[in-house]
Amino acid sequence: MVDIYYVEEDKNISRAVKEFLSRAGYQVWVFPTIEDIRQALRNMIPALVLVDWNMPDGNGNRLCQWIHQTCREVPVIFIAARGGLHGVMPDGYVVKPFELDALLLRIQNRMRKREQDTRQYLSCGTISLERNQMKVFCSGDEIRLNSSEYRILLYLMQNKGRAVTRKRLMELVWDKKGNTPSDNTLTVTMKRLREKLRQPACLKTVHRVGYRMEDVD
Repeated sequence: MVDIYYVEEDKNISRAVKEFLSRAGYQVWVFPTIEDIRQALRNMIPALVLVDWNMPDGNGNRLCQWIHQTCREVPVIFIAARGGLHGVMPDGYVVKPFELDALLLRIQNRMRKREQDTRQYLSCGTISLERNQMKVFCSGDEIRLNSSEYRILLYLMQNKGRAVTRKRLMELVWDKKGNTPSDNTLTVTMKRLREKLRQPACLKTVHRVGYRMEDVD
């Protein structure tokens, strides 16, 4: 199922939205405060975020800015009272009171656009990668990688969910330069990559095969 984060303090509204979107095939995680959803975003990156404009610990504008800085590829849809956005330009918005069908349509349209953007942005767990600028982020912090580390991570994320052999990674990173690296070269590079990415749970070692990136609960 597609994961959606929803920050909303009104339990009646959030329950109705969650039940409706669940029937449409979405897994909705509801958070009652902005701080709660921030903590969740540090652990897992969803496909989309729904944000109620007025929250007890802040407003949706600041949260939207934080999300765009921290999880750049995640689209945000605001749910706000008419005239409540004050010039803010999120990825989309729905005006209260709203029909659930209208919200679903907005989500589906935004998800289609996101699918078109997946070639530029990749994510797995707390890690996100921006291909155009060759930037890597971990829990919102930019991580500096050398060329070998970046190419390994990019290839693993492009093949998320599939095991990539050690031989394939060595061919990809080193053999094109006419080098013949030792098996230990890859081991050392992967160790360094894991340390820079704070030992991510989503980067798995496949025994006697190689490595695999996969989303974790």
